[in-house]
Amino acid sequence: MKPTATSALQKEERFSRLEDPASDFPFYNGVPASISNRQWLFILAMVVFSFLLLTLPIPWPGGAWGEFIPAALLPAIPLATLAYVAPNTWKSIFGKVSSREIRLMFGFALLTIVVSMTLGGIVHALTEVVPNSKTAQLGHLDVVGRMMFFAKTIPQLLGEEVITILPFLALLQLFSRSFGLARKGALISAWLISSLIFGLAHLPTYDWNLVQCVLIIGSARMILTLPWILTKNIWVSTGAHIINDWLLFLIGLLAAFE
Repeated sequence: MKPTATSALQKEERFSRLEDPASDFPFYNGVPASISNRQWLFILAMVVFSFLLLTLPIPWPGGAWGEFIPAALLPAIPLATLAYVAPNTWKSIFGKVSSREIRLMFGFALLTIVVSMTLGGIVHALTEVVPNSKTAQLGHLDVVGRMMFFAKTIPQLLGEEVITILPFLALLQLFSRSFGLARKGALISAWLISSLIFGLAHLPTYDWNLVQCVLIIGSARMILTLPWILTKNIWVSTGAHIINDWLLFLIGLLAAFE
């Protein structure tokens, strides 16, 4: 169950138009459990480890099916670590999915596409932009290969949300508890830095194009984090992320046939 807002959390400390009023972020203020800075370092180390398993050229067994292994480990390792540190409350980053949550998924996915394409057009007019190699790869696969590709993205994109949201929560606690920032300042700082980290993590994917990863990918990540900030439900940001990427992959695939 999600932690409800307490009387200590004053109305002026929340972004009233950006956050659901009945819930708060877990862990950063000791609710529903307290996670120490040392424990957060352990969680973040496992975030990095799972990311390396995904990105390093490891010869996984099983051929094409073996690609599901690092994709599944990306969310599984950090979540298992969170469950070890907070055994009874780790599920608080998840929430229910109803029609409202599904509408939010599609709405934020479309908003992300609009923002990323707009910024992409601006950046492309000023400097070189590197295409996503995965989209090019998708155009050379057969039907079964494309189905496997889209299926593999489901655990991987959940993992991308996990390795974004957990650092977000760690930063939120660091800025609010250790640095003494007010909740709004801590939230904005965690939002910006976790989005920047996400963008930088895509440097190998986009041939180390720093401008593209920071401005386009980082800005898209900021939009994708908004449903998490709104609902405190990682399923919503994951759904928006999947819809966003699938639509972009489909657009790229259709363009390849022209």
